[in-house]
Amino acid sequence: MAFKKIVKDNKLFQKHFKLALWVTLGVAALGLAFLLYLSKDLPSLEELEKFDPDVVTRIVSQDGEVIQELFTTKRVLVKFNDIPQYVKDALIATEDQRFYKHWGMNPFRTVFQLLNNVITGRTYGASTLTQQLARNLYNQIGFRKTYTRKLRELITAIQIERTYTKQEILSMYLNTVYFGHGLYGIQASARRYFGKDAKELTIDEGALLIGVLRSPAIYSPLTHPERAQRVRDLVIQNMYREGFLGPVERNYYRGKPVVTLENEMTGQKQIAPYFGEYVRQIMEQWDEKLGIDLYRDGLTIKTTLDSRLQNIANETVMAQLEVLQKSLNARLLRSDTTELGSLIAGTGISIDSVKLMLRDSIPMAPQLRSKLLVQGELVALDVETGQIRAMVGGRNFKESKWNRATQARRQPGSAFKVFLYTTAIDNRYPVTTEVLNQPVVIHMNDTTDWRPKNYDNSTGGPTTLREALRRSLNLVSVRLIQELVKPSAVVEYAHRLGITTPLRAFDALALGTETVIPIEMAAAYATFPRKGVWKEPMGILDVSDRYGTVIKTFPQEQKEVLGRGTAYIMTSLLQTVGEYGTGQMARTTYRFKEPYAGKTGTTQDFTDAWFVGFTTKLSVAVWVGLDDPQVSLGNRQSGALAALPIWAKFMKASYDSLGWVGQDFVAPEGDVVFANICTESHDLATAYCPSTREVFLPGTEPKSYCTRHGSTTQSPNVEF
Repeated sequence: MAFKKIVKDNKLFQKHFKLALWVTLGVAALGLAFLLYLSKDLPSLEELEKFDPDVVTRIVSQDGEVIQELFTTKRVLVKFNDIPQYVKDALIATEDQRFYKHWGMNPFRTVFQLLNNVITGRTYGASTLTQQLARNLYNQIGFRKTYTRKLRELITAIQIERTYTKQEILSMYLNTVYFGHGLYGIQASARRYFGKDAKELTIDEGALLIGVLRSPAIYSPLTHPERAQRVRDLVIQNMYREGFLGPVERNYYRGKPVVTLENEMTGQKQIAPYFGEYVRQIMEQWDEKLGIDLYRDGLTIKTTLDSRLQNIANETVMAQLEVLQKSLNARLLRSDTTELGSLIAGTGISIDSVKLMLRDSIPMAPQLRSKLLVQGELVALDVETGQIRAMVGGRNFKESKWNRATQARRQPGSAFKVFLYTTAIDNRYPVTTEVLNQPVVIHMNDTTDWRPKNYDNSTGGPTTLREALRRSLNLVSVRLIQELVKPSAVVEYAHRLGITTPLRAFDALALGTETVIPIEMAAAYATFPRKGVWKEPMGILDVSDRYGTVIKTFPQEQKEVLGRGTAYIMTSLLQTVGEYGTGQMARTTYRFKEPYAGKTGTTQDFTDAWFVGFTTKLSVAVWVGLDDPQVSLGNRQSGALAALPIWAKFMKASYDSLGWVGQDFVAPEGDVVFANICTESHDLATAYCPSTREVFLPGTEPKSYCTRHGSTTQSPNVEF
């Protein structure tokens, strides 16, 4: 009986064992299937091994200043060694004290929180830093607070721990976590909140940032400084509890006030927003060609801008625009209702409201900005390289992103005369060529006649090209294009010097009635001190990836468009304009002492005011006016009075602050000749003549001596 009972019990045991085995295998299979189901969309090993978060692209000046940041997620990567140890200590003391002991999961903490969740019915976090990192890096884990998501998070965290070292995990975490206000990573948040790099954070600042992680919206130091201080003090206490701080340090840092940058732009002051946008538009054309994402790849775009010159440009432009704005406002307030009524026609705004705007009592209506706000631009090019050193595209980038330096097409007035005179000189008309300064008629394309006048309403007799350009005589310019050079030739020379806008070949071209782009004017004028070589304006030097490897450099187009002699003679003519003509206020009023050359420009009814000029270092184009080309700056607001002050003050401040020493324009040996000529007959001077030293292309200098002033005794007066 006992034997039979043993056999029966054995069979029953085997039966139960098999059942238990099958159940175990079934549960294991179901568990495995469930794990496979949870894992199907989780990151692969290849994805885990590639840490490639979205990173801010930075546009920087040649001297290293950040001009603009481009991003979808505002994150700047920083190396592990550039994160202070006390920031890492604060993170571990607050978020994951067993970080260096677990393998992605803290089993004790997880079990405790699981029981707590079951008992209370509320969900509490128990994630390790690695689990949080998994959730931050991989969206496929999900964000809903469910047990399924927790398991997916745990699986990924374990894989991360197997793939990376603890140091790498800490670095990845601090570079990716969200700190509020659109900021991701310790570097971006340090710059925004404290205006410094992560490596410069103090203990209390680092503790504050770690405290913010609990809830960036609730503990933001910008919007809730009191809460931020409380959570900072809690982090400092945690550091003390974990042995990272002593009692003296704890008490000291808990007693410090919270001090952050006050406004949103203080951490990243945009010194050149128009230039930054100019660069961004160029780079967007290279996205597909280079296989890059401008807003995610953490590129560094090194530009040609000089932040020192840019700051000077910002100040000088805005100061003059304020002066001109006050003058315009005062004029319009004095004007009759007819003028104001024509300006606001169709806007639905009353004249009384406009007067309040002009008195700055209420904000300017957006639809009136083009008619009532004086705008301006300045673009400065390096003469030697053609690189853009400074660019101001308007008075307020937030209100208007229209870049008047690179996009606006405006009539240049007399600033266009350089192309007319270049055409004449290059076609071997010497500067002593005389043209009659008498009234003239221009037959316009619409069959109407235009009878232009000189700015001062003067007339005169035969006038040399040098004197005519010095005085900016309109009558001589029109006769020059009618009698000596063809309009089509002037168009050809303008295009040769880099003007890309359409130009009609007719007589009015001599007075600058066709539109041009300011940056192209600066580049054209730079051709003269560069001895006839035109260079394309250049804004970008190179582009590097997030690891510092240069992935793109930008070639620059350049070509010889003028003879060296012609370029020097034009420089000489424009020096006369600067020293003794319409540009002389740069010297006499604004005390710019260095050698310079340039030309003013003023359009009919004073709607546009220009000064384009250069030294041996910079070629600078300045324009001021209103966006509506029908609105006048005001009576007598010429290029000399409205635009030249910006140019002169910018140049003087640039030379003074950078310690530049002015250099003379050097004549190209063998390409020009100098001769002492009689100022009246323009023949070679004798000892009895009032004389001056003049420059010519070889072969165009006078060959005979003056016979007006007594003896024809000749003296050596031609220099080759």
